[in-house]
Amino acid sequence: MSLMHSMSVPVFAKTLGNLSAILDKAAAHAEAKKFDPAVLLGARLFPDMFALTKQVQTACDFAKGSVSRLTGQEPPKYDDNEASIADLKARIARTIEYIEGFTEAQFADSETREVTLKIRDQALVYKGLPYLAHVALPNFFFHATTAYDILRHNGVELGKRDFIGKV
Repeated sequence: MSLMHSMSVPVFAKTLGNLSAILDKAAAHAEAKKFDPAVLLGARLFPDMFALTKQVQTACDFAKGSVSRLTGQEPPKYDDNEASIADLKARIARTIEYIEGFTEAQFADSETREVTLKIRDQALVYKGLPYLAHVALPNFFFHATTAYDILRHNGVELGKRDFIGKV
């Protein structure tokens, strides 16, 4: 059993699946309150933070990018053109399908594999395990949690169980 696979693929997939179900609740909330669900896509917690759409896109990007980098692959590029809840759910589904396509064997030596992130004009180099534990997972959960918080702040009836899912 590969620790790196176990701590990445199923963790990302489960939380993304929960995020998709949360988006279903957001759509149902908009329908019940009789407003256009697209209003929620631009919602944000504070003016300098990403809106809901970008939070979901970024959570997906961290999931697919992290798994790709840990296995020595180049992450696929998705166009950031989602304009509806259905589009966001499709991006989540595509991301889950992509990451679940990786086998445990592909994670061989990933704990020590060098992972390079290019952020603006800087290259940051990590070993795989510290990258997963201290960069990938915290960033992924930050964006998934912020998406949850935006919807909760906008009146969607959500609880911790919606975010965590079945344990």
